[in-house]
Amino acid sequence: MSLVDFPMANKDMMPDVASKVQAKTEGTLDWVGMSEIEMPVLLQQGDEQFRIGASVQAYVNLVAHQAKGIHMSRLYLLLDDMIASKPLSITLLTQLLEAFVQSHLELSNQAMVELKFDYYLRRPSLKSEYSGWKSYPIKITGHLNNDQIEIELSCQIPYASTCPCSAALARHLIQQQFEKDFKNQTNIDAQALHAWLGSEQGVVATPHSQRSIADIKVKLQATAGDEQQDSFPIVELIDVIEQCLKTPVQAAVKREDEQEFARLNGQNLMFCEDAARRIQATLNAQQTYLDYWVRVDHLESLHAHDAVSIVTKGVKNGYKSVP
Repeated sequence: MSLVDFPMANKDMMPDVASKVQAKTEGTLDWVGMSEIEMPVLLQQGDEQFRIGASVQAYVNLVAHQAKGIHMSRLYLLLDDMIASKPLSITLLTQLLEAFVQSHLELSNQAMVELKFDYYLRRPSLKSEYSGWKSYPIKITGHLNNDQIEIELSCQIPYASTCPCSAALARHLIQQQFEKDFKNQTNIDAQALHAWLGSEQGVVATPHSQRSIADIKVKLQATAGDEQQDSFPIVELIDVIEQCLKTPVQAAVKREDEQEFARLNGQNLMFCEDAARRIQATLNAQQTYLDYWVRVDHLESLHAHDAVSIVTKGVKNGYKSVP
């Protein structure tokens, strides 16, 4: 046979191993898909829309035990068509999950998508006229299981925490120093006392404080099509948590801002238990979220290990209070 006798290859004759070849080892799989997909996400804040780079995971389960595999390209093309071109919303995420399953009929009945990105907010300084950018790690997860949709929003919020025990011990040392420096004075001059309080001798000890992190997951109402509840409350969640903790990490800082930050820390002494309870009370009062999971980490400056508190809403079959 000469070369000219061979049929010309064409697209229709390309082999499709995933759809036509039976699995060598049969079995169902919980999830099959792709991770670390680079994808722009279109977000809407008020009347403004902007794009932000995201890392995406996309999966369906595989219930056809004889099937070789899923069609991963279909998941990617759906992501590209929907997530990359339309403003992100609960409705859009719901439609995407349904499209994942529809694209794998007879293969899958569940779908999951996860989007991770950094959300930037312009934050004003505490006292000065300046402002600066702060970045908040965000994760949005959607899960479709037998026509039931679950939507979750996660964020990490940094703040400062000053140890109440350390503050009490520092005050005690300052009292001892005061007794030592003024023990022979029966009538203490107010001006001398004022000068002493402003000296290093007057502040002989300071409480230890540390950068801390509130890691929060909330379960949202999956009310697709409801315009009032269709957007992801990223800014609202960040704002309410920073307001309840009162010591958010700052961006642009002048001396007056640093002094105000010191005052706020002194007026909001917190163990990790205090921080977790503040957030718990705030989220309970909101009555917005179906469920929540909160972990606060105080990245201790006193010792090498961290202090941690975890709390959940406590709903039946809800989040588990595991580290």
